[in-house]
Amino acid sequence: MILLLRASRPLRTLHCTLLLAALAGCAASPRLQEAREVAADAVKLGGYADLSERFRETYHRERPYLTAAADARERTIDAQRRAAYADITAIHDVVVQYLRSLALVAGANTFSLDAPIKALGAGIKAWPDAGLEDRHVNAFTGLARLMARAATARQQENALQLMVHDAEPHLQLLLDAMQRLLRYYDKSSDNERAIVLGMLDVEIPFAETPRDRLLAALAKAHRQTRAQEYRVAGLRHTLAIKHVAAIAAAHTALLQRLEQPDNAAAGETLRQASGALRLQTDALTQPLATQFATPLEQP
Repeated sequence: MILLLRASRPLRTLHCTLLLAALAGCAASPRLQEAREVAADAVKLGGYADLSERFRETYHRERPYLTAAADARERTIDAQRRAAYADITAIHDVVVQYLRSLALVAGANTFSLDAPIKALGAGIKAWPDAGLEDRHVNAFTGLARLMARAATARQQENALQLMVHDAEPHLQLLLDAMQRLLRYYDKSSDNERAIVLGMLDVEIPFAETPRDRLLAALAKAHRQTRAQEYRVAGLRHTLAIKHVAAIAAAHTALLQRLEQPDNAAAGETLRQASGALRLQTDALTQPLATQFATPLEQP
């Protein structure tokens, strides 16, 4: 089954085309429309990807502010960070690919079949310090295998229900891993903030002389800019965590809706979960300056 994920681009496109042909004419179901809407909002996980990249570049930003001893320590941590980055992004890739597959099985044309599918690789490794455990690694493998199997289903709504049902435990664990990693990024950013602003707070008073007035002014402005940068990063981490949590809730609600199509309560739960997910998706795409218009931190 995993071989399908490693197939050439033309072969993958052929599988997708055959699947669409087999499922044509079934897209009128309200449940399929609901699934498409959930997938469309959930797949926008750029916040996680951007923050993962920011986390990877921590040492590059903090290096000018480090003492010699701290620099040696942070270089070691930087090597660990960069080694883990491939697995961090692999989790993002498999979740996004699953959500795109969900939209495809539901009959959506939101995502182009001609877009290249990024190779998912053979697997990922655990990273206990950041909360990435063996159960998350197993969930990655399970979800990747599931996508290959989904292409063999013939009836659209049955295929969708089977896909969502079987994906639920794997997806929930991977979304849990993403939330754990985002919280870890936030703690790492707080540590970086303490290093950078701490150094500036110690050094700026020594520039408070008439001769160094310009230097002191520039240093204070720089500190204010960096303080705002860390404040915005913290807000971005919070929004990304809420978005991932909303995806988890919406997927569970979608499964309940598919399993109980005539249950009004299940339909209402999905409607609320989809609405909450949409709000979180919108929050991620809005400029933070318009959402959190409060004064800059003062030195």
